[in-house]
Amino acid sequence: MHKAGFVNIIGNPNVGKSTLMNAFVGEKLSIITSKAQTTRHRILGIVNGDEFQVILSDTPGIIKPAYQLQSSMMDFVKSAFEDADVLLYMIEIGEKALKDESFFRKIENSKIPVLLLLNKIDITEQEILEEQVQYWQEQLPRAEIHPISALKNFNVKEVFERIVELLPEAPAYYPKDQLTDKPERFFVNETIREKILIHYKKEIPYAVEIETEEFFEDEKIIKIRSVIMVERDSQKGIIIGHKGAALKRVGVESRKDLEKFFDKQVYLELYVKVNKNWRSNARQLKRFGYNK
Repeated sequence: MHKAGFVNIIGNPNVGKSTLMNAFVGEKLSIITSKAQTTRHRILGIVNGDEFQVILSDTPGIIKPAYQLQSSMMDFVKSAFEDADVLLYMIEIGEKALKDESFFRKIENSKIPVLLLLNKIDITEQEILEEQVQYWQEQLPRAEIHPISALKNFNVKEVFERIVELLPEAPAYYPKDQLTDKPERFFVNETIREKILIHYKKEIPYAVEIETEEFFEDEKIIKIRSVIMVERDSQKGIIIGHKGAALKRVGVESRKDLEKFFDKQVYLELYVKVNKNWRSNARQLKRFGYNK
């Protein structure tokens, strides 16, 4: 008997969705930083066993959209309800609700199994945890509640085993040696974007999009040329930094991560270009894969 199905992770920004996904998959597929809105797309991670295939989807954190890019990001979340066999609703200790009530009602009325994962229990006390479990049992009586720590890998294996139990009987949807549905360039872009999220403040990380224009791989080395798009000239100056030092740091750190990810030597060239107001331009958003 072979089981296979789609398992979608939803929740507010920064609750640990990407950390959990990476813990399940065992590879750094989703970028993880402490800033909100790190995940912009739905990312598929595929976990294969002899008798199962779990297809995980990490979605952007739920927000009330302020501009076109954010609306597109929320469309990815809406689609997570449409094709899931199991829904993982992730909450951190102390949280009371989703940032958008309509999504909460969708979870309440869900016909598919919902596992409510209370994350970050490594930084709380037993009494608070018990209060939280009781609170969420009242809010979502149909959901199964599992306290976890995605970061410390506590209870992650047990949750994964429960997911497999809940999956329908089905053949594999993807080849068994496949880790993800995303192309290599996607992970190059995400790695560079992670470094920008870590090292730059305020609006800069959210005004940035990465486009990998060249990706050449031979036996010994991968040669990559990527462009960092910003919305204004002033942002371009900040990204590059004094005498190019800030951009160089992004390049060096990204290259090290990519060498680990691809297990091969990487040569990375980075450029910065101004692409005015791309976040509000439907054509540009489509080009970057946000609009269906």
